[in-house]
Amino acid sequence: MKKTNLFLSLLLLFLALPAFAQRSFDINLWQAKAPNKNGLQDTAYIKVYLPDEKRATGRAIVICPGGGYEHLAMQHEGTDWAPFFNNMGIAAIVLHYRMPNSNEKVPISDAEEAMRLVRRNAKSWHINANNVGIMGFSAGGHLASTIATQSKGEAKPNFQILFYPVITMLQGYTHQGSHDALLGKNAHKKEEQKFSSDMQVSRVTPRACILLSDDDHVVMPANSVSYYSELFRHDVPASLYIYPSGGHGWGIKTSFKYHAEMMMNLKAWLESF
Repeated sequence: MKKTNLFLSLLLLFLALPAFAQRSFDINLWQAKAPNKNGLQDTAYIKVYLPDEKRATGRAIVICPGGGYEHLAMQHEGTDWAPFFNNMGIAAIVLHYRMPNSNEKVPISDAEEAMRLVRRNAKSWHINANNVGIMGFSAGGHLASTIATQSKGEAKPNFQILFYPVITMLQGYTHQGSHDALLGKNAHKKEEQKFSSDMQVSRVTPRACILLSDDDHVVMPANSVSYYSELFRHDVPASLYIYPSGGHGWGIKTSFKYHAEMMMNLKAWLESF
């Protein structure tokens, strides 16, 4: 038991180390006027964290923080992840997307442009344009899964990582706050179905890693289980990790009881392909 604890402590120390020669900078997502309107004054941009060129694997991931489509948890569901990925030679691109304010096109257009922007800069950022994934937490998980199941061309990711994601927009199972912020309180059933990612899975949906807690009372675990079931049914490679406790919104916080196991699970999954 003591050896196990020592191993986990050493692993956490490794994961906490800053990436060597990490290069970071911000880029406004839209150089001209942003498309779609939300009636707010928020702006969209990305925070780019590139690993040392000698460590770069060519893989990159666009990270969508959560916040119920009303705000963004930019640290523990965003920028705090940069050292973990950079130490694995993976470029981390944290997306500060605009809030929908009942216009679902706003965050979707931001996420799609972030994917395209990464691929446009693939050569100079030492990224393989065919190895760009998307990761999201909670409502950001809904955004990430929407891009994974519905976007096409340069906006389509090669893989997806979802933490305790909102998947469905159907009443009774959705996270009501995310539903109302994205589609409005009086959304039509057809719109709810369109933005229920489990109903949009196909055989070309990219591989997925899904992580959540069994006692999540904010976003029902049924969201993740249903999505995994559809991925399995369509022969899409997927891994589902359900931890005994932890609730919702833990991100990369070390206070999460299963933090070490979660980090090992994610690292192993990333190294599996």
